[in-house]
Amino acid sequence: QVPLVESGGGLVQPGGSLRLSCAASGFTFSIYSMSWYRQYPGKEREMVATITRGGDTTNYADSVKGRFTISRDNDKKTVFLQMNNLKPDDTAVYYCNARYYINTYWGQGTQVTVSS
Repeated sequence: QVPLVESGGGLVQPGGSLRLSCAASGFTFSIYSMSWYRQYPGKEREMVATITRGGDTTNYADSVKGRFTISRDNDKKTVFLQMNNLKPDDTAVYYCNARYYINTYWGQGTQVTVSS
């Protein structure tokens, strides 16, 4: 059983929008903080957005502030990333991450490509 499964990636034109989803299973989702990371080819993963277990606090990388919104539904064990006004520099593989102290899970990643 894969603990995190991302979906919603794809090809979009500059200025467009995408909504990523990450479905969790096999662990107590509601106690984990959740994050989205992205990775460019040959680079390390970088944090894009984080949300606390209750959803009351969020943090964003400076490069996506005002354009991306992270949210979660603890009943559905799902975290979302709404991405608006996408730019070519947002092209990357996006990963979902769950963290509770030293316990962490990663998804398999979903490709987002922003191109005309």
